[in-house]
Amino acid sequence: MKKRDQVVVIGGGTGLSVLLRGLKTFPIDITAIVTVADDGGSSGRLRKELDIPPPGDVRNVLIALAEVEPLVEELFQHRFRNGNGLSGHSLGNLLLAGMTSVTGDFARGISELSKVLNVRGNVYPAANRSIVLHAEMMDGTIVTGESLIPLAKKQIKRVFLTPSKVEPLVESVQAIDEADIILLGPGSLYTSVLPNVLVPGIQEAIKRSNARKVYICNVMTQSGETDGFTAADHVQAIIDHGGSDLVKEILAHRAPISGSLRKRYAKEGAIPVEVDQDRLEAMGIKVIHDEIVLEANGVLRHDAVKVSKALLRSTNGHL
Repeated sequence: MKKRDQVVVIGGGTGLSVLLRGLKTFPIDITAIVTVADDGGSSGRLRKELDIPPPGDVRNVLIALAEVEPLVEELFQHRFRNGNGLSGHSLGNLLLAGMTSVTGDFARGISELSKVLNVRGNVYPAANRSIVLHAEMMDGTIVTGESLIPLAKKQIKRVFLTPSKVEPLVESVQAIDEADIILLGPGSLYTSVLPNVLVPGIQEAIKRSNARKVYICNVMTQSGETDGFTAADHVQAIIDHGGSDLVKEILAHRAPISGSLRKRYAKEGAIPVEVDQDRLEAMGIKVIHDEIVLEANGVLRHDAVKVSKALLRSTNGHL
């Protein structure tokens, strides 16, 4: 029997969860490495009150890879609307916090909950402790906190972590070492993708890997993060934070966005990301151009099945 392809997906936020729902339908082995820089909402409260890594992005990834009844998924994602102290928390976040308390370790808590949810693949936090994300803006100001960085509405020069010395999980590094393909994104460039790349052991593992290294580019710019960015600007930001060995290919959407959606996103300060292919190729980046997004319910989402098929087509049928 042919060895199944080992696919490592690195990121956070909604984009990562959407992608994983599609990838799990293919005969591959999946490892998701998830950011622990979130400090807003329920995750931020639990992080502060219990001194644990934020569970929100991990929760969404677990349920995306879970093979359970729809009612169990709905229960895991249920968010309390009332109750002193409970209001705003999702049940899944509380379960992750509880399992961390029971096992005494966040990563072990994720592993045990993965068994309960029959998760197809491995889910690891980028680090087994909370990390704080900071952004240095072009005007020299420093903004602290993942949730506050886009709200500053300033051009970002760089992002960095504290503490500066963060140990990655051994399992995460091993998964990267054994990977056939490493996918970065999709997701917010500075607050979902780069926080993982900035973890020293993760960065070194990606750089030394002989796997395919593909950045799945966002379709629209993000206000407060990537205003006016082209596809090459996204890649350049990754290179600036970790070197040219982190990305070798980019998967980008090639079809036009409907006028109605362009107008809707324009109200948020977002425009379609221009795929400047000549510049990307001059940077040594292979460009995979395909139709990879869905327009539904007034929003754009990567079509995970189309993303997977685009990657398959680019490698003679194998990821």
